[in-house]
Amino acid sequence: MYDARSKITDLEAQIATLKGKVEEPESEKGRVEAELKVQVASKDKDLAAKDVEIAELKRRLHEAYDKNESLEIDLEAERVKTATSEEAKQRANEARDISTSALNVAQNNYTEAQAIVDTLVTESEWMRTRGVVAIANSILNASEMDTAVAALIDASRAVGHRRGYLECAHHVEEAFGQEFDTNHCSVTNQADVMLARAEEVYDHLSLLVMELVTEALKHDDWCARLKSILDPPKTVELSDEEEAADGGGDGDGDGDGDGDGDGDGHE
Repeated sequence: MYDARSKITDLEAQIATLKGKVEEPESEKGRVEAELKVQVASKDKDLAAKDVEIAELKRRLHEAYDKNESLEIDLEAERVKTATSEEAKQRANEARDISTSALNVAQNNYTEAQAIVDTLVTESEWMRTRGVVAIANSILNASEMDTAVAALIDASRAVGHRRGYLECAHHVEEAFGQEFDTNHCSVTNQADVMLARAEEVYDHLSLLVMELVTEALKHDDWCARLKSILDPPKTVELSDEEEAADGGGDGDGDGDGDGDGDGDGHE
């Protein structure tokens, strides 16, 4: 009985041992599973943190990409702006060069125009003060005019003389009652014809000076041409004594040995 109980006790002890051995792996399994769960939870947490970090990195990457695109757009805009600025600067330089050239041309044109105006003013003043008078004097003093006027005066005098002679003869005929012979008049009956011819010549008189004046007025340097025609340089004629004093050399004290140097003309 004792042996049986002892065996039962041993068996119970063995069973307990076996149960302990069976329970120990179960406990270890639970512990391992718990640790695994903790590790999985930790890994999940780490993965979640990594996901958050990855999402943040993606967000930053997108921001960097967008910023890069914006920078590229800004850079292209700056390039266009720079190119536009350079083009505008070049155009401004070209416009300045054109303006400078135009200003120089305008100044040259103004100088030339001012010179022309000054010349016209001077020429107009000469024409007003001397030219018109010189033309009138040249017409009045022309030899052709003198000849035509002299012929006209002579013909007019002859006609007047003959008419007076004929009038006197008529009065004599009335007084004496007889015809008076007018053939003795020194002026022939051709006086009227001669007067008509003189008047015709005078009316159609052609003056050389007027032809020269008309031709001169056709040119740009008309004033200089008119001056050479109407107002030539005056020449001073020296008397015989002045010519001798200027060219003889005697008595002038010049040391040529021909005079005594006292200016009286004696040796």
